[in-house]
Amino acid sequence: MSRKTQAELIKELSDQQVTVQLVLTQLVILCLAVIGSALLFDSFWNDWSQQLTLNGQEWLVYGVLPGLIVLFIDFSLMYFLPERFYDDGGINDKVFRNRSIPSIFGVVLLVALSEEMLFRGVLHTEFGYIAASVLFAVMHIRYLTRLVLFVSVLFVSFFIGYMFELTESLIVTITAHFIIDVILALYIRFGNGEFK
Repeated sequence: MSRKTQAELIKELSDQQVTVQLVLTQLVILCLAVIGSALLFDSFWNDWSQQLTLNGQEWLVYGVLPGLIVLFIDFSLMYFLPERFYDDGGINDKVFRNRSIPSIFGVVLLVALSEEMLFRGVLHTEFGYIAASVLFAVMHIRYLTRLVLFVSVLFVSFFIGYMFELTESLIVTITAHFIIDVILALYIRFGNGEFK
């Protein structure tokens, strides 16, 4: 009996099943962020409120601008590299291809909030920049066998982590993460999947 590839397994699942798995995973990540902060932070509410401050100039310079820079790099690579280098096994297509715009925004916001709260808010704060950035990249396990995707997510992780190093603001990192994911999701939803 042969083992099915990830792409074959994904094709067997409905869009709804893949989305439910994504949402459940993000809720687990969010719970881990809350539990981790309760166990590790000196002052749960005070530490979170310090990380969730908003400075308009920092938000633009370290949140919006880095998100746009990452998108420019991603779209440039998608244009020049063969499509197979950006093949994630069909997961993102299943999640976003037939989704409504409000639903795309909701799913992407959940992903940005939960992942940034755990990886930057808790792990980066308590264990440092490198540990959190590497763990964030490794969490995207489906990319480990896809060199371009893995290097891309590793770069994004360190880049967004550096923005957190500079600002200590989760609003900044959530913004960058959200901008990257929502534009790529809208591209999947409305684009033809090809630049060439």
